[in-house]
Amino acid sequence: MRIFPLITALTVVAALYLLVMERGALFSFAGVVTEAEAQSDDAPARDLVKVVAMRSVAQPVDSSVVLRGRTEAPRSVEVRSETSGLIVSEPLRRGARIAAGEPLCEVAPGVRRAALDEARARLSEAEINFRAAEGLREGGFASETRLANARAALQSAQAGLDRAVEEMARLVMHAPFDGLLESDTAELGSLLQPGALCATLIQLDPMKLVGFANELQVARLTEGARAGARLAGGREVVGEVTFIARSADPQTRTFRVEITVPNPDNSIRDGQSADIMIAADSREGHLVPASALTLNDAGELGLRLVDEDGHVSFAPATVLRDTEDGMWLAGLPEEIGAIIVGQEFTREGAMVEVTWREEAAQ
Repeated sequence: MRIFPLITALTVVAALYLLVMERGALFSFAGVVTEAEAQSDDAPARDLVKVVAMRSVAQPVDSSVVLRGRTEAPRSVEVRSETSGLIVSEPLRRGARIAAGEPLCEVAPGVRRAALDEARARLSEAEINFRAAEGLREGGFASETRLANARAALQSAQAGLDRAVEEMARLVMHAPFDGLLESDTAELGSLLQPGALCATLIQLDPMKLVGFANELQVARLTEGARAGARLAGGREVVGEVTFIARSADPQTRTFRVEITVPNPDNSIRDGQSADIMIAADSREGHLVPASALTLNDAGELGLRLVDEDGHVSFAPATVLRDTEDGMWLAGLPEEIGAIIVGQEFTREGAMVEVTWREEAAQ
C-alpha cells in the first residue's frame, strides 16, 4: 500500500472542510475581509443622517420691544351749544391758542334777560308772602297749611330764578382746557340750535404715542418704562409708558400701549406715524438662523441640538427678537450646538454625522 496517495487524500478532505465549514475562521486567520463583512461594517456609517450644526454661546440681548404706532392728542372735544340763538361774538380762527375758560361763542340773550328779571321779582314776592304767613302763624292767625303753601311758593320762585340764571350762563360757551382750535368758531350772525357745533378744541401737550403689542410683547412691558419713537419726518422723541391695556382688542388680539412725551411747542401733530421702541429687561439669548427653528411632537417651538458625539436632542425656546441676521432665542442652555441644516430629517435620541459650520468655513 502506498502512503502518499493516502496523505494527499486526507489533505484534500481537510482543505475542503475548512473552506466549506470553517470559511469565516479561515479567512479571519488569513487576514482576509469578505465583501459581506465589509458591507456590514460600512452600513451604519451610510445610515447616519448628515447635518450641519453651529456652536453658540449665550450673549446679552437688547430686548427692547418695537411697536408700530401713531401720535394721538390726549384731549379733543367738540364744544356744542346747549341753547338756541344768534351768534353775536366775532369768530376765532383755527390754529389759535386758547386758554382754559376763554369764551369761544356767545349767543344773543333775546328774552332771557327779561325772564331773569321776572324770576327775581317772583322770588321777592314769594319771600314777602312767606314772612307774612310765618308771622301770622306765630300769632295764631294762620293755619299750618297756609304757611306750607307760602314756603312751597318761595321754593318754586327760587327754582325759577336758578333756571333763569343757568339759561343766561349757557349763552357763552367757554374752552374747557388749554389747547388749539382745530376749526373756526361759529360765524357771527349764524343761528345755533341745541347741539350745534361751536368749535373743535384739541390739546397737544403732552402728546400721546399709541401702539399695539401682541401677547408675547405685552408680558415684557411695565408702566413707567422709558420709551422713544421716531416720527414719520425723522424726528426722535423720548417719553415713558403711562398705560398698558389689561384687555385685548377682540378683533386683533393686541393690547393698547400709551407713551406720553412732552410737546411744549405743539410741533408734534395728531395722527403722525411713529416707530416706537420701549425698554425692557435685558436677557441672554442665542442668535440662530430662522430656518433652524422646528417643532417637536408636542408642537413646541425650539431647536434640535447635537453634541460632539452626534447625539440629537430637542430644546424648547422663546423668541426674543427677529432681526435681519436671524432670530434671538432664550430658554436654551449657556452653550449649545444647534442643527441648522437637516434638522427636519432627524429626531431626538438619534445619531447623526455632524459637520460644524465653523470648521467647514475654514
